[in-house]
Amino acid sequence: MSGDLGPRVVIAAALELLDSIPELQLILVGDQGQLEPLLALAQISPDRLRIHHAPDRVSMDDEPLSALRHKKTSSMWVALELVRDDQAQACVSAGNTGALMAMSRHLIKTLPGIDRPAICKSMPVAEGRSLMLDLGANLECTPEQLQQFAHMGSVLARATGDTQPKVALLNIGIEENKGTEVLQAAHRLLREDQRLNYVGFIEASDILAGRVQVIVCDGFSGNVALKASEGVARLIRQKMREAFQRSFWRKLLAVCASPVLRQLSVELNPAAYNGASFLGLHKIVVKSHGSADQRAFAQALRVAIEQVSQKIPERIAAQL
Repeated sequence: MSGDLGPRVVIAAALELLDSIPELQLILVGDQGQLEPLLALAQISPDRLRIHHAPDRVSMDDEPLSALRHKKTSSMWVALELVRDDQAQACVSAGNTGALMAMSRHLIKTLPGIDRPAICKSMPVAEGRSLMLDLGANLECTPEQLQQFAHMGSVLARATGDTQPKVALLNIGIEENKGTEVLQAAHRLLREDQRLNYVGFIEASDILAGRVQVIVCDGFSGNVALKASEGVARLIRQKMREAFQRSFWRKLLAVCASPVLRQLSVELNPAAYNGASFLGLHKIVVKSHGSADQRAFAQALRVAIEQVSQKIPERIAAQL
């Protein structure tokens, strides 16, 4: 209910996935009076798609602690309760990130051995894919928490096909003496941890190279790096469009190059990588970008479906 584009986008994405995944069942949590008219023409069995009424909503401006105390009839709170009570296996929300994290920690709790959940998502890289965490949940971290993030990221990377994922720690340089005391201490912990395939420091300029499968950082650095990379992707797409519009001959060249341009547009579109996981919780919670369109929100739903099938929380618990 509280994404930038409202429930219409969520319902369109839900119907798209229900049509393509026969075993999928979805619960739309929100104001029944607003949701029912949007489903009036949908020919979907109530066994596969149903509305669970929640009269309130968390706005993007709500402070996380205020939402935690006062929004217990909101769609976000009720959706997380359904997951906590095993009436659903995952929650996907495009709402207020801070409120979603606070409510998730309160209702679903962290796994034993995890101090704080971390926000983790797949990044578009030169080859394969890389996971990065934390992306904003924990602005400051201890060395031990960074080590926990490394284990959670490794579990997720192995579940998606990397048998021995390489783990790197984001720093201002790859030299052994670079970085803060926290990064130096985390480096020593990761280097001595035999359960991890730790390869050392990585610089921001190599994040998108695809040489490692898990990039560990605190939430402040990770969020800045993520937003910067999304901005660069948008800039490249914009500059390409402008360059091909400057003359008749360039427009003609764009027609000839359209298959390549379409592929690049798809690969550089942040919507294709939407859906950040709150790793470290007992159950699966996925955060969609607040401005997600239908395609982007559908991708966030796919992330949740994938993690349910791979039993990610159980794997993380076993690793720890």
